[in-house]
Amino acid sequence: MTLEQLQQRIRDLYGAKDSSRGVEGTFMWFMEEVGELSAALRGGTHDERVLEFADVLAWLATLANCVGVDLTEAVRLKYGTGCPGCGRTPCTCNVTEKP
Repeated sequence: MTLEQLQQRIRDLYGAKDSSRGVEGTFMWFMEEVGELSAALRGGTHDERVLEFADVLAWLATLANCVGVDLTEAVRLKYGTGCPGCGRTPCTCNVTEKP
C-alpha cells in the first residue's frame, strides 16, 4: 500500500467521523497514539510495536485529511531531492541536527 492509498483508505473508513471531530480532537488522538507507541518501544513486543506504528501512521493520515494535506506531496516536497539540510543522499549533515 502506498502512502496515497493509505490516506485514501483512512478517508474512506473514517472521513465522516474525522470531519465531525475536527482538527483539535484529531490531534489529541494522534498524540495519544504517539504515547502508546512510546510505551510499546520501551517495553512492548514486536507485534505491539507494529500495531502502534500502524495506529500512529493512520492518525497522521487522518490529521492530514482534516487539514487538506496530501502526505505524498508533503514528503516529496521535503525529502524528494535528498536531505533538506545538505541536499545529499545519504545525509552528510551534523548528526545532532534535526532533519
